[in-house]
Amino acid sequence: MMIILISHLRMMARPTIIAPGHFQPDETMKAFLIALTAAAAFQPIPAAAARQAADLLIRHAVVIDVEGARPIPDQAVAIKGDRIVAVGGDAAVARAWSAPRRIEAKGRYLIPGLWDMHVHFGGGPALVDENRALLPLYVAYGITTVRDASGDLPNEVLHWRREIADGTLFGPTLLSSGPKIEGIKPVWKGTLETGSEADVDAAVAKLVGLGVDFVKITDSTLEPGLFLYAVRRVRAAGLRASGHIPMALTVGQAVDAGISSIEHLSYAYKAGVKDEAAIAADFAAGRITRAEAQARLDADFDEATAMAAYRTLRDRRVFVTPTLNIERTLAFLDSDDHSKDPFLAYVGPGLRKTYQWRIDRAARATPEQVEARHREYRQTAAVLPMLAKAGVTIMAGTDAGFLNSFDYPALGLHQELALYVENGLTPAQALSAATRAGPAWFGKLDRYGSVEAGKQADLVLLDRNPLEDIHATQSVDTVVLRGTVQDRAALDRLLAEARAKVARWDAEAGQ
Repeated sequence: MMIILISHLRMMARPTIIAPGHFQPDETMKAFLIALTAAAAFQPIPAAAARQAADLLIRHAVVIDVEGARPIPDQAVAIKGDRIVAVGGDAAVARAWSAPRRIEAKGRYLIPGLWDMHVHFGGGPALVDENRALLPLYVAYGITTVRDASGDLPNEVLHWRREIADGTLFGPTLLSSGPKIEGIKPVWKGTLETGSEADVDAAVAKLVGLGVDFVKITDSTLEPGLFLYAVRRVRAAGLRASGHIPMALTVGQAVDAGISSIEHLSYAYKAGVKDEAAIAADFAAGRITRAEAQARLDADFDEATAMAAYRTLRDRRVFVTPTLNIERTLAFLDSDDHSKDPFLAYVGPGLRKTYQWRIDRAARATPEQVEARHREYRQTAAVLPMLAKAGVTIMAGTDAGFLNSFDYPALGLHQELALYVENGLTPAQALSAATRAGPAWFGKLDRYGSVEAGKQADLVLLDRNPLEDIHATQSVDTVVLRGTVQDRAALDRLLAEARAKVARWDAEAGQ
C-alpha cells in the first residue's frame, strides 16, 4: 500500500515553489501525505534480526590468543556441530546466536585443545585393552589430539583411529605413523624390516596403502644409507618423515634428505657439536663405540655452532619434539621415588610391568653412570632455549606409553610443559608448543590451534591463566571435544571408570 501511495504521490502532487530550494505542497499533495502517514502507521515494525542457531554457547570466557600471547576478556563462543561458528564480545555474540546448551565460563580461561605429539601404544597383544583404556585419560586431561609414534600395536592403533573418527570409540583424535620403518631384526617389535632399497620402497608403499598420517623411521638396526633413502622416499610419497637420526649420520644429512621432525632433544643436541661429522664418520667406520661417540659429543658442544645449525632447522621447517619429561624421569630414577605416584592408579598392571626394565637398569648404575645421566640431562635441556631463540618450532610430546617408566599418558604432557618453562621458555611458548605446533607440522593450522570461527571445536576451559603460570593447564574445568561437552563431572567419571578398570585388572592379576 505504501508503495502505491508513493507512486500516486509522484504522479499527482505538484509542489508550489516558494524560494530556491523550498516548496509548498498544494491541497492535493497534502491529502496524499496524510494518507501516506496513516498507511505507514499500520505497517508492522521490523523485528530485530532473528538469532542464528548454534548447538552450544560458551559465555563470559577469557579467550587465550596463543599466537598473540594475550588474554581477551569477556568473550563468547558459538559452536555448531564440531566447528566454532562465532567468537567475539559476549554481548554481541549472545545477541546474534542462540543455542540449547550454554556453558557459563565465569571468567575462566579458554584455550585450544592440547596436542601430545609423541606417544606410544604397545606391550604386546595381551595389553591391547590396557592401552585402549588410556584413551579417555587424554580427554580428561584436556588433550584432544595425540600423534602415535608407533609401538608394537600399530594395526590396533590404526583401527582405533578409524573408530574414533567414526564416533564408535571415545578418545582424542588419533594421528598415527602405523608401523615404523626399521632395519633387519631390530630391537623394537611391530616394525617394517628393511635391508635394501627395494624393501624400503615396499615399506613406503604399504604405509601409503594404510593411509598413515606420517612415517616414523628409527635407527635400531637400519643402515645409515637406507635411513636417508627412506626419508627421501617418504617425502616423495607426499608424507612427513619423523625419526631418530643414526649416530653414523649428521643432523645436517638427515635435514638434507628431508626429515620433517627430530624426535628427542638429544638428537638435536648433536647438531651443536663442532666435530659432529668426524664423530659420525668414526662411529660408522667402527673406530669408536657408541659410548665413546657419546662422550665426544658431550665434550664438544659449541653454542655458536649450535645456533647456526638451529637456524638451518628453522629455515628448512624442521620441527623438534624434545620429550624432556622422559629424559628427566629416567635421568633421576636413582633419587625420585615414584612408587606412590597417584597416577599409577590409572595404569594397568601389564603396562606397569613394562616399566621394570628401566627401573632395574637404573638400579644397576654406578655412581659415575648416575652422575653422567644427570649431566647429560642438564646439557640436553640447555639446548631448548637455543632452539627457541633460533626460531625452531618446538612440538610438545611426551614419549609416554609402555616401557617408559613413570612417563604417564595424559599427565605427562602437563609435566612436559612445566619443564619447558623451567628450562627457559615462556609460558606462552610452552602453550604454543602444545596447541599450535602440532597443527602447524601437519599443515592443519587452518582448522586447529586457535579459538576462532571456522576452527575445530576442540577447546579446554581452565580455572587459571596459563600465560601467567603454565601449571594452570592442569586446572581443567571443561573439555569440548569435536563439539561435544565433557564438563567436570563427566571428566571425573572418566577418571573413576579408569581407576575401576585398573583395580579390577589388579585384582585379577593378584596385585
